[in-house]
Amino acid sequence: MAAKTERPDIRGDVVNILKAIGEDPKRPALVRTPERVHKAIHWLTRGYDMDLKAVVGTGCFKEQHEEMILVRDIELYSLCEHHLLPFFGRAHVAYIPNGTLIGLSKLPRIVEMFARRLQVQERLTDEVADAVMEVLKPQGVGVVIEAAHLCMMMRGVEKQNSRTVTSAVRGLFRTDPRTRSEFLRLVAAGRPLE
Repeated sequence: MAAKTERPDIRGDVVNILKAIGEDPKRPALVRTPERVHKAIHWLTRGYDMDLKAVVGTGCFKEQHEEMILVRDIELYSLCEHHLLPFFGRAHVAYIPNGTLIGLSKLPRIVEMFARRLQVQERLTDEVADAVMEVLKPQGVGVVIEAAHLCMMMRGVEKQNSRTVTSAVRGLFRTDPRTRSEFLRLVAAGRPLE
């Protein structure tokens, strides 16, 4: 991971928010809320303290393999940058190597690094795809993210069952329809019938 940067203290800001909504920050149940929120926000956005090189580390190695590699159902949790409300779901990340493989745990770590920042799902999907391309220089990358957004579920349109699906394809996943089709078929494999 990158060197941890010193984060500003936001406890006073949380006190002001509590007052603004009509609460008493001195009420016994709320006395420690500013400290808890301060710690939670910094934990939920710890991706800002990470960089790609450190996340991948020595996780790449030379290997002749030319078939698709897919890590499915990578859990992700993020915060919508528009409302600071959570969105959560799963990412599916695939690549076709070009002489270099990456340790399987590194793909979820890449997802985590970008998810633990203020995000929009579309950018998150692109950032993961671009990072895998940068690290591996593969023949292609495909990323699909499916997520539920509390900013749609708890406020606004209040639609509880809506899910957003985004994709990003690079290299062969963009130029070869058969590769893209295989990727999407593998992502959908094993999904329960709805």
